Amino acid sequence: MKINRRNFLKITGIAGGSLLAGREKTAEAKETKEDFGDKWGCLIDTTVCLGCRKCEEACNKVNHLPPPDTSFEDYTVFEKQRRPDAKSYTVVNRYFKEPDAPDKKKEPIFVKVQCMHCNDPACVSACIVGALQKLPEGPVAYNASKCIGCRYCMVACPFVIPAYEYHNPLTPKVRKCIFCHEILEKGGLPGCAQVCPVEAITFGKRRDLVHLAHFKIRENPDRYINHVYGEEEVGGTSWMYLASVPFEKLGFQKLGKLPPPRLTETIQHTVFKGFVSPLAFYALLGGVMWITRRKKKNDAGKEE
Repeated sequence: MKINRRNFLKITGIAGGSLLAGREKTAEAKETKEDFGDKWGCLIDTTVCLGCRKCEEACNKVNHLPPPDTSFEDYTVFEKQRRPDAKSYTVVNRYFKEPDAPDKKKEPIFVKVQCMHCNDPACVSACIVGALQKLPEGPVAYNASKCIGCRYCMVACPFVIPAYEYHNPLTPKVRKCIFCHEILEKGGLPGCAQVCPVEAITFGKRRDLVHLAHFKIRENPDRYINHVYGEEEVGGTSWMYLASVPFEKLGFQKLGKLPPPRLTETIQHTVFKGFVSPLAFYALLGGVMWITRRKKKNDAGKEE
């Protein structure tokens, strides 16, 4: 077949149509929602937390982490905001209900921070070797033997949780809370939930925790805002929160309901599924370039 302008546009048009059709089918497939109600989860009530840092200490012991730079009894750490790192899988930060109030009248709010164990985790989707895995029970686990240190998970995580052992040049690992899944499999509780003296952390099935959260909000409207953080954010998370003030004031990011992998995987699966889609994609791009160049030549001829 002679490749003239008409035939070329016909080929690229078919290719573009195939590409768009593939995208629609992939998007439709991604619309199916999995029920995560039976997965493990934790509900943190920030109105109860005392900031005792017992959860930090328990996490340190359970995961055999090195001693902290600052003692767990030293509350000066609250002077600045912290993030989990390679030596600390969970941290507690302090905020104030009314930051502008006089110091003596400031009411502190303490927030525990750790991996959220997303229902549809971006870190798992980004990992090219399967070092991160969403377990059937809910936790996002890490297999160091598979990790190649690409750190794509760190870039992908919407909560900025995975940390890298930069201080370990020979066998560095990605570090984060693993939900104490080995303890849970034996019928135990997460280390932090075991030790919390005021039961600010409630462990259970995610469906039950969501019901509990909304029950608390309904029964105590003056105590809580009507929002369960993690119920819907980025497709839902295994760890959820209750608070008395908007979550944006407590260091939480304002995120949408769509899980990041839904967007990235739709694009990847559309473009790279089989061998036809890449050809169609490049044909479509080639068609645009061909038309653009031809238009430039015609315009140049008219000017002459």
